[in-house]
Amino acid sequence: MVGLVQRGTRRPIGEILVEGAFVKANELQVALQEARAANKKVGQVLVDKGLITPETLATVLSFQMSVPIVDLKQFKIQPEALEKIPEDVARRYNAIPLAIDGDTLTVAVEEPHNLELMDMLTSISRMRIKPVIPLHGGIREAISVNYRMTAKLKEEISQVMTQQPGAGPAAAGVTPPPGAGGRGGEPVLMAEAVSHAPVVKAVDTIVAQAVKDRASDIHIEPQEDGLRIRYRVDGILHDMVTLPMGVHSALISRLKVLAGMNIAERRRPQDGQITMKVAGRDIDLRVATIETLHGEMMVLRILDKSMNLLHLAQTGVRDQQLDVMKRVLRSAYGMVMISGPTGAGKTTTLYACVNELDPNESNIMTIEDPIEYRFKKINQVQVNTQADITFAKGLRATLRLDPDIILVGEIRDSETANVAVQAALTGHLVLTSIHANDAVGALVRIMDLGVEPFLVTSAVVATVSQRLVRKVCPYCKAIRAASPDEAMAYQHEMSEVRTDFTYGRGCNFCGQTGYMGRVGVFEMLPITEQIRQLVAKGASASEIRAQALREGMITMRRDGMLKARDGITTPSEVLRNVFAIT
Repeated sequence: MVGLVQRGTRRPIGEILVEGAFVKANELQVALQEARAANKKVGQVLVDKGLITPETLATVLSFQMSVPIVDLKQFKIQPEALEKIPEDVARRYNAIPLAIDGDTLTVAVEEPHNLELMDMLTSISRMRIKPVIPLHGGIREAISVNYRMTAKLKEEISQVMTQQPGAGPAAAGVTPPPGAGGRGGEPVLMAEAVSHAPVVKAVDTIVAQAVKDRASDIHIEPQEDGLRIRYRVDGILHDMVTLPMGVHSALISRLKVLAGMNIAERRRPQDGQITMKVAGRDIDLRVATIETLHGEMMVLRILDKSMNLLHLAQTGVRDQQLDVMKRVLRSAYGMVMISGPTGAGKTTTLYACVNELDPNESNIMTIEDPIEYRFKKINQVQVNTQADITFAKGLRATLRLDPDIILVGEIRDSETANVAVQAALTGHLVLTSIHANDAVGALVRIMDLGVEPFLVTSAVVATVSQRLVRKVCPYCKAIRAASPDEAMAYQHEMSEVRTDFTYGRGCNFCGQTGYMGRVGVFEMLPITEQIRQLVAKGASASEIRAQALREGMITMRRDGMLKARDGITTPSEVLRNVFAIT
């Protein structure tokens, strides 16, 4: 490398970069001025401007200061090293401990020449500090991924165990009332017994780690050999920790109290809702329980109210589909149906549609179960069966309130389907979801619910079907050869040969899965005159689909393979989530 032969000399980094032909002298001068004005390091300014890569900066810093480089994506961080530096300190100083070797603690830092920082880390850890520079940056991401709360949870659980019924005078249990479902005389904990600090902390830790791991669901599953805690991340369940069954009653009872559920009822399924603040973020938890062979199972669906609403372009809708969708949303009336199975992202897409509309010029109303996100300037109604507010009755009431646009969370029955269609026919734009396998299937499904074909052709302006696929991890992505099955599936769908795709190799940031986050794959069917005629005469789903394909409809499978071609996802992920429909 030209200009990097004088390893360890503390020449200015800009001088080294110019001498090594990484940047031009005039580019460096501009960056120096911007760095002074913004009180930033010149190297970071050059990276932000795209003039050098983070890898180049790390390499040059390594030569400048004689400090080794480490790849945080692949480095296996020792849990005992993390215990030497508290998480709040690591975040404050953007430093993460990596490994212990004798009396030396290796720490990844951005400023290894900062003697004050080194002294502070030495004081806290009581060890000698060996600084290293991260090759790709990403210290903050590494902190979020690696500072897990498993050890903390186990410590809290050990304290919970000492307070269980039968553990001594502190125990607080009662015999379950008739029909309440105590298993083998197992006592039911009273509300007071689950308000002690260890139980509270244990529940908070489980939820906080789930939010930190980007989980959408928490599973608490009693098994024969222990209490299994699992998180669903990017649609896949992962084991978090297995706890002693002795804490099962305390954890379930604590969550029931928070969710306003009957703490003594175990045999009947229950559901409830919890609102809590985690790391400064407002979190809603939808709670559901059911009795299983080994005890009560509980699942908590996590709804992060602090997350920003997506626009349609951010959901994964392609440009051609986006143009169609925006044109449909400008319709004065009609029905748009979003279809797919549970967990396919239908609600997110409906909210993205609402996010495209102007609440200042229209009266936008929603009927939802539950309300997952609170909009400003939009009137939202919660389904409440105890108050006799169903989707159908709520929709009828809404029609008397001068709405322009109505979002119906889901069409589940014949009554709701017919009222929604009538609303669309009487001058309202209706956005809704329905369970169906594909865009054509949505038309068939609503007719199966008792809506006459001639009404469907008059009311429905478009149907959309979608699935979610995992995105390739941006930290460890690389191009490699696909398996024969993937290459064959791609060729069959795209009519072109391709053997290399972008895959995640697996790293610390993605939990070694190779994926991070999810994106939608879509199938959009605008109801044209030809489609209307086919529906009206009772044509089969295959006939309607064939006409849609002739008109240029992009299928979900093709949309997924287009995203695989673009390096967003992988062919195997498309094959796993999107069934081929012939």
